[in-house]
Amino acid sequence: MVCADVSICPKCGGELKYYGTVPRIVRTKNRATAWVKIRRLRCSKCGAFHRELPELIFPYKQYEAEVILGVLEGLVTCETIGFEDHPCELTMANWKAHKSQLLLWRNPYLKGENKHETYTCGGCT
Repeated sequence: MVCADVSICPKCGGELKYYGTVPRIVRTKNRATAWVKIRRLRCSKCGAFHRELPELIFPYKQYEAEVILGVLEGLVTCETIGFEDHPCELTMANWKAHKSQLLLWRNPYLKGENKHETYTCGGCT
């Protein structure tokens, strides 16, 4: 997966070309769900597929970034009004356990690297 302003393959440095879209579910407050279209890109050099993630979602997470960041900052808990249908406590504990990784993806400047961390979509076809 790559972010919107990255047009270079993270595997080989080749140019990424648009290859279509795939649907992705996003869970929001009150257990509402929405389907968003994620752009698929293909490297013109090595043929690898990548997905372009918008700012509202994290890689491999179904909940929107606002909910995840709220949990990480302690703003969303089991008792938070408006989040009565919050993510389960095990999910929130898992996010907290991986807090540094999630925040680095959100703000790679903390690590001193490029503007966006890239993720490769391993088995995309």
